[in-house]
Amino acid sequence: MASAVALKKNYRSFQSLQQFYTGGPYAVASDGSFIVCACDDTIKIVDASNSAIKSTIEGDSEPVTALTLSPNDNFIFSSSHSRQIRVWDVALLKCIRSWKGHEGPVMGMVCHSSGGLLATAGADKKVQVWDVDGGFCTHYFKGHKGVVTSIMFHPDPNRLLIFSGGDDATVRVWDLTKKKCAALLEKHQSTVTSIAISEDGWTLLTAGRDKVVNIWDLHDYSCKTTVPTYEALEAVCTFDAASPFALCLSSFAQKQGKNISLSSVQFLTVGERGIVRIWNSDGAVLLFEQKSSDLAASSEKEEVKRGFTSVMMLPLGQGLLCATVDQQFLIYDLDKNVDDGLNLALRRRLIGYNEQIADMKFLGDDEQYLAVATSVEQVRVYDLASMSCSYILTGHTDLVLCLDTCVSASGRTLIVSGSKDNTVRLWESQSQRCVGVGIGHMGAIGAVAFSKKNRNFFVSGSSDHTLKVWSLDGVSDDDGEVSSLKAKAVVAAHDKDINSIAVAPNDSLVCSGSQDRTAVIWRLPDLVSVVVLKGHKRGIWSVEFSPVDQCVITASSDKTIKIWSISDGSCLKTFEGHTSSVIRASFITRGTKFVSCGADGLVKLWTVKTNECLATYDQHEDKIWALAIGKQTEMLATGGADAVINLWHDSTAVEKEEAFRKEEEDVLRGQDLENAVLDRDYTKAVRLAFELRRPHKLFELFSEISRKSDANHHIEKALLAFDTEEIRFLLEYIREWNTKPKLCHVAQFVLYRVFSIIPPTELVEMKGVGELLEGLIPYSQRHYTRVDRLERSTFLLDYTLTGMSVIEPERKDTEPRDNENAKETAPEEDGDYSGPKDTSTKKRKTRKSQDKKQKKSKVAYVSAVPISSHA
Repeated sequence: MASAVALKKNYRSFQSLQQFYTGGPYAVASDGSFIVCACDDTIKIVDASNSAIKSTIEGDSEPVTALTLSPNDNFIFSSSHSRQIRVWDVALLKCIRSWKGHEGPVMGMVCHSSGGLLATAGADKKVQVWDVDGGFCTHYFKGHKGVVTSIMFHPDPNRLLIFSGGDDATVRVWDLTKKKCAALLEKHQSTVTSIAISEDGWTLLTAGRDKVVNIWDLHDYSCKTTVPTYEALEAVCTFDAASPFALCLSSFAQKQGKNISLSSVQFLTVGERGIVRIWNSDGAVLLFEQKSSDLAASSEKEEVKRGFTSVMMLPLGQGLLCATVDQQFLIYDLDKNVDDGLNLALRRRLIGYNEQIADMKFLGDDEQYLAVATSVEQVRVYDLASMSCSYILTGHTDLVLCLDTCVSASGRTLIVSGSKDNTVRLWESQSQRCVGVGIGHMGAIGAVAFSKKNRNFFVSGSSDHTLKVWSLDGVSDDDGEVSSLKAKAVVAAHDKDINSIAVAPNDSLVCSGSQDRTAVIWRLPDLVSVVVLKGHKRGIWSVEFSPVDQCVITASSDKTIKIWSISDGSCLKTFEGHTSSVIRASFITRGTKFVSCGADGLVKLWTVKTNECLATYDQHEDKIWALAIGKQTEMLATGGADAVINLWHDSTAVEKEEAFRKEEEDVLRGQDLENAVLDRDYTKAVRLAFELRRPHKLFELFSEISRKSDANHHIEKALLAFDTEEIRFLLEYIREWNTKPKLCHVAQFVLYRVFSIIPPTELVEMKGVGELLEGLIPYSQRHYTRVDRLERSTFLLDYTLTGMSVIEPERKDTEPRDNENAKETAPEEDGDYSGPKDTSTKKRKTRKSQDKKQKKSKVAYVSAVPISSHA
């Protein structure tokens, strides 16, 4: 057990739920494996199975207004408020082509089934068709008197027709062959929001906000039927006869004694009510209607309902995909049901945008679910395996601010939530319903906490400065009945809002933290004050009891975390390290360590005994409001204002094993490096030294190579094996070497070879090369100035040594030397007189040599004109 306590030394974020859809356009792959979504000014490619973001395409800092996929899913077409139409390669995530043509934002786009044509609908009332490969306009249609909101090609590639609908309540059919408007369909009284074509290609369906669906015969463009739907429609969708939906409908119709003719068209509609309905074109018969919406309005009095914005059939019979106003994707399956005949079952819910994460808690004993309170009036429960929203709990009429979970003595998994609507609600996870409501607070509920031992009560704290203890004894087990919770004790606890509540492990005490800079410990069940914890300079955001010691931990806006003694209220320890308000702090590893997070977006792991911060993690871009810790696995979950939920696992053992393996591998490769040096295999040695990140050894190798006669060959051979990223790392090493005069000669030698091998065009495109060159240039100039100064200093040394006859300066062999030799040897040829002649000759030689030295000095250092005669 001791080893388990010492195990938690590091955590690693292994899974993340990020925002990927902020409303607007989206496209689904032809096999349904991924969804391309508009997320503000970026495009997210999301795995449809688990909401994981596979790739992100950075846009042009303008919100995306339209996007679509090519038929083979290789290209993404997008446009934003900049009106620039871009073609993105899905594999490379690069823009391969772009152009601009509309005078206003592009509101919709669709790609032809051949993949060669792209049709765009603009706010400038125009419809344009583009050649995808060339990026030029092939067709330019004018005629709409308002914004063109929807557009589609005829599904038959041999029939080159385009259908467009706008807010001028008209639908136009454009003939690409004749380059003109083939028909004007005027039947709607409001904006046309969606267009669909039947499977046989001869029936057109148009839906609008005038609450009707018009069915048109494409033989003569006449309106065959008008289907009143009694709701403002946002989308209409048809489905194939072989799809599971069609088969279920056929079976259901036979059971009901209704016949569906082969010539009729079945279609779905969605709109402001947030329900899916299936219709038959013959007689405008409603075949199926959802009994209740899977969406909830923010309040009962809200006039604008949160409905669906679009609907489409997923390929390969994977179900029905509906997009909602509040950035959710709902995936339905239509199954046969014995009692009701048809059942539209919600298979998966993908939440595209969570806004701010206010609070989180793990759910159940197995902790496979996570209950999340976001900036909506619902509690969202996520399945951690698929990271999809399993279900939502609706009932509050205002934002949910806090929540807590527990497993009751009877085995029921319970959730309690506090809201800005001044109520607390008790939910049962299995039945996904509200089982109790607590009314009595006069302000927003800022904190709730379940009993830890008996699990038969919970405590709530409010902005009305009061604490309430609520009993669970009267909660009914009957389905459908909502009990009224009763408060067992109430106390006016603080002078300002209550931000946090914690119940002691033995249920004897409760601690409350407030904006009045104090935390108070109360005795349960009658809420008698035990001790007041004073010492923080700003409001307290979090309180929690130690699982083993008689102490409480508090986190405050004064950037500190304190541990207090329960017996006398004294401050035992203070932890400093956060650069902003500390919002959450919770014990882990049986009270020996704790985790904190704050407004600086950092998660910190601390050890209590030594006051040491073991690790700091930066995975959030904004304030971290929520921290959840699993009781069994001690897995962490963090969420904040950046709408991101990160899951963390203890990685101490994994990292220790990885470090051991890396060390073992480094030893083996280090031996290979030594063998390569002994074998004079410099190419391999340089490669291994670079991969092992040993800059000192790399410098020694380059230094040894530079002394070789064929140094250029060895250097070039070694550097040619480097890719662009490795060259950048090498330039960083060279920059460091170049700062030291003792190492600069090798740095300059390698730098010269790098610049000789790598073309300047590639160097310029290298990431961060500007900063590297800024670090290389000043020191290189300093080294060359120093060398030049030393070289000029050597001239004085040459002059001094020459004057001392230690060295002779270089000179040209000229005729005066021959003449002098001749004159010197002439007297010796006379023969007889030797003594006096020898003496005079020596003297003349001495004088002449001195004169020559002086003149040579003048030649070398004074004048560049050669001396032609001897004076």
